[in-house]
Amino acid sequence: KDGSSGYVGSSDLSASVSVPVIDLGLLPSSKDEQGKLKLALCSGGCFQAIGHGISNSFLNKVRGVAEQFFQLLQEEKQKYSRAGYDLVVKQVLDWNTRLFLRVFPEHQRKLNLWPENPDKIREVLHEYSIKLKQLVDLLFKAMAKSLALEENSFSDQFGDNPVMHVRFNFYPPFLLQDEQVEGLQFVKDEKWITVPVIPRVLVVNLGDQMQIMSNGIFKSPVHRVVTNTDKLRISVAMFNEVEPEKEIGPVEGLIDENRPRLYMLLSTMNAFRKAKYHLRK
Repeated sequence: KDGSSGYVGSSDLSASVSVPVIDLGLLPSSKDEQGKLKLALCSGGCFQAIGHGISNSFLNKVRGVAEQFFQLLQEEKQKYSRAGYDLVVKQVLDWNTRLFLRVFPEHQRKLNLWPENPDKIREVLHEYSIKLKQLVDLLFKAMAKSLALEENSFSDQFGDNPVMHVRFNFYPPFLLQDEQVEGLQFVKDEKWITVPVIPRVLVVNLGDQMQIMSNGIFKSPVHRVVTNTDKLRISVAMFNEVEPEKEIGPVEGLIDENRPRLYMLLSTMNAFRKAKYHLRK
């Protein structure tokens, strides 16, 4: 944050700060890897994940169906426009098209908004969402262990039916991580840090909900996608959210006389953002 707009400017860009790389395959049993995870989440809230068990061929398949979808005729994509496909033109610097779908809980999927073209996009999306959900569960447990908590301390707060959305983003050249094109940045120490492109990695950004549950120990980073003048960019993002209207708050084991409660119990996204804003003031 700065003293005026509240965020760092584009000139405050650091290319020298490395983005942590965490091996998810080591997290369940390695204290060292859990320590690296804790440091990454306490300092910046963003890291790159290796050892996730998803093959490069399948990741290429996910990118492939996303690219094929965005290459469809506009009239075909508009079939899914009510809550799925969307054209974003609110501001030129963030011009993109996107496909936004709920994937969990499964019984809440609106399949009429799931594209039927290209072939097998539904099948690929379903498989990808299952794989990502397994990784989310692994991360929740590892994050709890890194803070010496019971392993279900965070996952229990998300409820029996946590919500997961997938969003395919297509950024035209004038204007995720794509395997050839850098673009994602996050704020650390009041500077924008560019996330480098490493083949086969997944980029993890911590959300506001985890900052609240950790009583401010973990950080939810401000992030953005920057423009590229001559290359298109495609990203596939997953968002994991608390079961609707379920109250969350700091885990009791993270509250004591040395670190008092920073957040009240909250149950809506607006409340999350308001609490986060007051903490940062």
